[in-house]
Amino acid sequence: MFSGIVETTCSVTAVEDRGASRRLRLDLDPLTVLDGADPGGPVGLGDSVAINGVCLTVAALEGGSADFDVVSETLACTSLGTLAVGDRVNVERALRYGQRVDGHLVQGHVESTGRVQSVEVQAGQTWFTVRCGPEFAARCLPKGSVAIDGVSLTIAELGDETVSVALVPHTLQRTSLGARASGDTVNLEADLMGQWVLAAVARGGVG
Repeated sequence: MFSGIVETTCSVTAVEDRGASRRLRLDLDPLTVLDGADPGGPVGLGDSVAINGVCLTVAALEGGSADFDVVSETLACTSLGTLAVGDRVNVERALRYGQRVDGHLVQGHVESTGRVQSVEVQAGQTWFTVRCGPEFAARCLPKGSVAIDGVSLTIAELGDETVSVALVPHTLQRTSLGARASGDTVNLEADLMGQWVLAAVARGGVG
């Protein structure tokens, strides 16, 4: 489980296709700077790490780098299959029980991808609209939470097929969303709590 509060961005240093799966290598040195730890110290083998909102398992460690295996189902449902060497990705380590949650509970189970429809810079913020399709939009709540590439955000405007959020300068600087442009593909996960509420209402269990 994650909070959607991205710790840092890391670079993809290697991509290896293995039949239907793919192995990604990330330079985790930015995490060691946050921790003040030795290279390779911030995560261990088998740990869960969110990469652009996708929960992956550390398969190998070497120095300050970590390898992650991405299976065919994940490649089909997320944007990880489009990553190339040099790309920067959002990284967040799994939460510990008792840890403060500043964003919202994010599973790291990306439901679908969306396409950035527009990025409009306004006074003090950037209005970011993603075309997510009607099925995903129906699972969201107005003013509820959504994870876009693993970043916990509040829905500013919910359309029939779109989700719009307002990005502050800190988010643009701290995450990969600042480099996103119209036409880019992003990973999407609706708020877990909101989906439970919608499911309960649909079954007549609330009210």
